[in-house]
Amino acid sequence: MNESFTLSANSTSRDMIPVAMTVHEILNRLPVTMRSKNNRGIKIENGGVKSESYTGPVLETVLKENLTVKTKPESGDYKDIPVIVAPIRDSTGLPIAAIGVVDITGIFDLADLMKRQTEWWKKG
Repeated sequence: MNESFTLSANSTSRDMIPVAMTVHEILNRLPVTMRSKNNRGIKIENGGVKSESYTGPVLETVLKENLTVKTKPESGDYKDIPVIVAPIRDSTGLPIAAIGVVDITGIFDLADLMKRQTEWWKKG
C-alpha cells in the first residue's frame, strides 16, 4: 500500500502528526508543536500526541508574520521556555503552517550565550 499526504493551509491535526512526530524523534523527543493556517494543530511531548487542538502565541505570530521566531513566550503552555518556530510555506512563499520546537534543555540559550561571548572577545 502506497500512502501519501499533502500539507496545506487547511490541514488538520491528524494530517500533521507524521511530520511533527518525525521532528520530535529526530530532536531526541524535544516537545514539538504545529498548526496549519486555518486549523488548530498538535502538541507532542514524550513520544506521544498530547493535544490535537493546540495553538500557541508564537505559532500564531509566525503564521501572521511569515518569519522564523526564536523567543521565550510570555504566555501559553511554554511560557518563559525558549522556543524556535518556523513557517512552512507553499510554492509562492506564503505560510500554510508553522512548526516549533520547545527547548526544554537550554541548548538554544547556550548557543546564544556562546555567540555573545565570542562577539565580546572579538571586541576586546
